[in-house]
Amino acid sequence: MLTGVTDGIFCCLLGAPPNAVGPLESVESSDGYTFVEVKPGRVLRVKHAGPAPAPTPPPPLSDAAQGDQSGLGPCQRRITVYRNGRLLVENLGRAPRADLLHGQNGSGEPPAALEVELADPAGSDGRSVPGSAGSGSGGRRRRARRPKRTIHIDCEKRITSCKGAQADVVLFFIHGVGGSLAIWKEQLDFFVRLGYEVVAPDLAGHGASSAPQVAAAYTFYALAEDMRAIFKRYAKKRNVLIGHSYGVSFCTFLAHEYPDLVHKVIMINGGGPTALEPSLCSVFNMPTCVLHCLSPCLAWSFLKAGFARQGAKEKQLLKEGNAFNVSSFVLRAMMSGQYWPEGDEVYHAELTVPVLLVHGMHDKFVPVEEDQRMAEILLLAFLKLIDEGSHMVMLECPETVNTLLHEFLLWEPEPSPKALPEPLPAPPEEKK
Repeated sequence: MLTGVTDGIFCCLLGAPPNAVGPLESVESSDGYTFVEVKPGRVLRVKHAGPAPAPTPPPPLSDAAQGDQSGLGPCQRRITVYRNGRLLVENLGRAPRADLLHGQNGSGEPPAALEVELADPAGSDGRSVPGSAGSGSGGRRRRARRPKRTIHIDCEKRITSCKGAQADVVLFFIHGVGGSLAIWKEQLDFFVRLGYEVVAPDLAGHGASSAPQVAAAYTFYALAEDMRAIFKRYAKKRNVLIGHSYGVSFCTFLAHEYPDLVHKVIMINGGGPTALEPSLCSVFNMPTCVLHCLSPCLAWSFLKAGFARQGAKEKQLLKEGNAFNVSSFVLRAMMSGQYWPEGDEVYHAELTVPVLLVHGMHDKFVPVEEDQRMAEILLLAFLKLIDEGSHMVMLECPETVNTLLHEFLLWEPEPSPKALPEPLPAPPEEKK
């Protein structure tokens, strides 16, 4: 604690955080890390591992040539946004939503229609809107609600099992604020042993990535473009995105931008389908030098809120995972830069990729109601609750999380009834 106060005093005197990370050159190291320059002077450390390259397989046959319709299902949806701030989501077709996993929470067919209230409805200025509760009188007939905009989704998604050692499958792991790729150590080792190719970057200012001393370098849009560059560099035909906390927003962004390349998404304690907006009343709005003085208290608060237990093991995991081991400047810029108005309920409702949501029931940062709302909004979503876990569930319950993620990768929906071969007609009875 005394060290943090002393460093904070030097920070105030010098006008710069003492633990700033300088930019690194783009190099490849022998320990499995690659330093990728996504922009001039902006270098990210990336863990890229996988099986040894195999001979190039022959090109796969088309669906028609294979005659296999397994995992192929229609995704038909109509999203209507009304001027009174209501959102109506109608599922028009049969979604490929068979039972996902043994003991899966909340399995079953999605509702035919879901109507919710937008968190920040556009155009809601307090005036009476057609179709709202205040329009009309008791005996007067209400006018039909006028939609502000309507979005139609009509496509077919082929969802297949993603097995290890398949040359066209890549798993991307994206961490959240204050962490690093080290929080995925158990998952990276597990899936590499199974033959999967994995990619895990350090966000700018985190881990061993460069840390520009400009607040604009840590906005959502700047970080999202970093993740786009990493995705385009390593992506193959079937890519699976795994995000934790703030990293879930970047997974959603990439899934929306590249629907044909993103095969499945896994969201771990990511929160609800609401637009990002920084809080005006937050401890992270304090000056950088004050935050640096408070860094030991912040680390202890994170330990209390991020882990279900606070023993020696959890303290060691916190240290190994580099959680909140970032400069005060980066931490402040990351929290104030979480502005993404496009990522609202409508944005999430447009996703057609299957999504697994994992939630630790002891999480004090993300209430379970937010992940439940996310599961309702998404077209193909499955929610799994882990009773023993909290916000850092991948560190607390690695075996449970690894098994759950692996089962989701191997899952594929049952064939549509239309794709099943019709039974042969019974032979006519012989006349006697």
